[in-house]
Amino acid sequence: MTPKTILLASLAPALLLGGCMGTQNRGLESVHQPVVAQTDFAFDVATAGGAMAPGEERRLAGWMATMRIGYGDRVAIDDPSPYPTAVRAQVADLVAGYGLLLSGDAPVTAAPLTPGTIRVVVSRMRASVPGCPDWSLDSTNDFNANTSSNYGCATNRNLAAMIANPADLVRGTAGNETNDAAVSFKAIDTYRKKAPTGAAALVAAGSGSR
Repeated sequence: MTPKTILLASLAPALLLGGCMGTQNRGLESVHQPVVAQTDFAFDVATAGGAMAPGEERRLAGWMATMRIGYGDRVAIDDPSPYPTAVRAQVADLVAGYGLLLSGDAPVTAAPLTPGTIRVVVSRMRASVPGCPDWSLDSTNDFNANTSSNYGCATNRNLAAMIANPADLVRGTAGNETNDAAVSFKAIDTYRKKAPTGAAALVAAGSGSR
């Protein structure tokens, strides 16, 4: 497996370290930003006649189950053949069982492929915020109006922990090319048909005490 690290564009502000001053945060944009790391897991499958060799499909299915493939994972095939083969369809069927589509771009892996094999690569990303919590700045001796060194740690760590697909922190999510008018109309129609909360008669209330 090959680890990679992708820094967010918002990580541009450098961590300013000054002697005993600790982490200096001169603005309202936290210097502690999520960092997304990608790890590629590779699994080689033997082929025979353009399809998986006997027993290989079961072996691949067991590996995928062990990997607990799910939303956010990207599965691709490194296949030396430029033509569609039966093995690609077999892998696509296994991936579809996890609610995913087979990716068309396979990342580059270090080890060369053995003749008669294809490589299934699962790319998985994880977001974290290094250096948090950070109480390195002594605010009692800071005369430069720096924001707390721990500023933004809680928010950004929660964001990194809760995001379903860490890749969205790097490149975002593209909008749909088409809009379903029926979905939009359903919400608008429900809003229009809903009776106003003040439509009912006023309830008489006495002013006397009991």
